Amino acid sequence: MEQKALPHDHGHHNEEEIMKHMPGEDEIAGVSEAMKQLGDPSRLRIFWLLCHCEECVLNIAAIVNMTSPAVSHHLRLLKSSGLIVSRREGKEMYYRTADTELAQVLHHTIEKLGRITCPEQHS
Repeated sequence: MEQKALPHDHGHHNEEEIMKHMPGEDEIAGVSEAMKQLGDPSRLRIFWLLCHCEECVLNIAAIVNMTSPAVSHHLRLLKSSGLIVSRREGKEMYYRTADTELAQVLHHTIEKLGRITCPEQHS
């Protein structure tokens, strides 16, 4: 595909190369959705927790001091964005972070930006 000339020439000579690598809307949509989900402090705490353990709704609610219905709402959103997965054992559902590069990068970014020590690093 031929690159269009930019309306203004500011003397930078790397725009053409940058434009070749610019992600398309479809390519970036998943990352955008994941970041939107983590824009809520409660979801961010739940996601961080599930990066370190697998838990049921009742335990998550107790840990983050929220009601079970509120936690369930956040879990649905995190799951629909692909950041967490669930499994059933009998009547109980357990949740944990998805084993994806995106989830791992977001986990490490949260800890770096928040200056949070990962439990595995602390031991």
